[in-house]
Amino acid sequence: MKLEGPALRLTIFIGEDDQWHHRPLYTEIVHRAHRAGLAGASVIRGIEGYGASSRIHTSRLLSLSEDLPVAVIIVDTEDKVREFLPQLDELVSEGLVIIDPVEVIRYVGRDR
Repeated sequence: MKLEGPALRLTIFIGEDDQWHHRPLYTEIVHRAHRAGLAGASVIRGIEGYGASSRIHTSRLLSLSEDLPVAVIIVDTEDKVREFLPQLDELVSEGLVIIDPVEVIRYVGRDR
């Protein structure tokens, strides 16, 4: 797949403990993005943060080390990203979903 030039970065901020049918929500998002043919997805685990609930989640304090912030980042063409958004409406009941315009400079996979 070739991806170069203008694109969108879709970022989904959720909690590490968020679930979809007894599996991590971030896993479900990544697998659906893969099935949808999106260029790629990465899950980034945060060490500290807070969201709409204003509750701070951190890995520094033992008592608050649960449900750390997670960001799922997907980059692809505008059409493909926007086509994927209805799936997030179904999956993400708490969190933040944002889209940023980006320019893809290099997108190269490993040789198989």
